[in-house]
Amino acid sequence: MRPAPEPVQVIKQRRDAALERLAAAVPYARHLGVGFERRGDELTTVLHYSDKLIGNPRLPALHGGVTGAFLEMAALLELAWAQVWERMEGGGTAAAEIETGAFPAWPKTIDFTVDYLRPGLPRDAYARARVNRMGRRYASVHVEAWQDNRARLFAQATGHFLMPAAAE
Repeated sequence: MRPAPEPVQVIKQRRDAALERLAAAVPYARHLGVGFERRGDELTTVLHYSDKLIGNPRLPALHGGVTGAFLEMAALLELAWAQVWERMEGGGTAAAEIETGAFPAWPKTIDFTVDYLRPGLPRDAYARARVNRMGRRYASVHVEAWQDNRARLFAQATGHFLMPAAAE
């Protein structure tokens, strides 16, 4: 006989808690004020505005290093979340391990190229990463960042990452 499925709210709470624990593993994200929002398996990375993020006070514009770090965090978290999502959906002991905070190792950046399309304005910014390819050893990710209008990007990036070895 087949066991009854878990209520949807319980599954959503488990996924949200896993994302919070995964994001908490990046102290620099907390320092910059970066948060993560989940809708199903899709993540949106949010850079909450703060005066400390301004690089050129005469414009004012977001610091280029902050923009680059924001985009790289979005890409890395998307890759890490894809691994966590796969393990959580697999059920068994992997889901229980993730609930206790046992996550797969983080991917390592091979290269990361940022295109600064226009100055980042002094307001919240959003980014979405799309995994172009993720294999056992290598992943390629494209990230787009916008502020008020998703069609008007202020930065985009492409990164290549070394994937951690699979747990035996």
